Amino acid sequence: MRIKNSGILLLVAILLFSCDKKRVFDEYKSVGSAWHKDSIVTFNLPELDSTKRYNLFVNLRDNNNYPFNNIFLIVAIETQSGFTKVDTLEYQMANPDGTLMGNGFTDIKESKLFYKENVKFKGKYKVHIKQAVRESGKVPGVQQLDGITDVGFRIEKKD
Repeated sequence: MRIKNSGILLLVAILLFSCDKKRVFDEYKSVGSAWHKDSIVTFNLPELDSTKRYNLFVNLRDNNNYPFNNIFLIVAIETQSGFTKVDTLEYQMANPDGTLMGNGFTDIKESKLFYKENVKFKGKYKVHIKQAVRESGKVPGVQQLDGITDVGFRIEKKD
């Protein structure tokens, strides 16, 4: 029975991965149970085909401990020459009733947040992501952003 169950699990895993034909890069890094404001999550991207175009996404896994309805992120793309393009982004994370947006059947939700489209790469790149959430009326950032457990970056082939 154990062999039969492992075979079924393997088949399901193969089917899930084979259905994701657009994926070029998809990686997550854990930030624990809270994301510290000084913690920068870095992804070393693979060298990509410079003749193709790609769509980029920031992925977040969060849970019911996330106390805000939005999130602010600072995302930097660094080229191998050291040039860095920095964007400050805001995404909605919760519905008006306070329930978390994103996909998932449990209290853990996964949000695929659109970052850039139609991007061409030439050479090797790094992506740096940090949270920049602030409470209303307060200047210093939130030290420990509860509820964010994993930060990811995804690259998909453009159709």
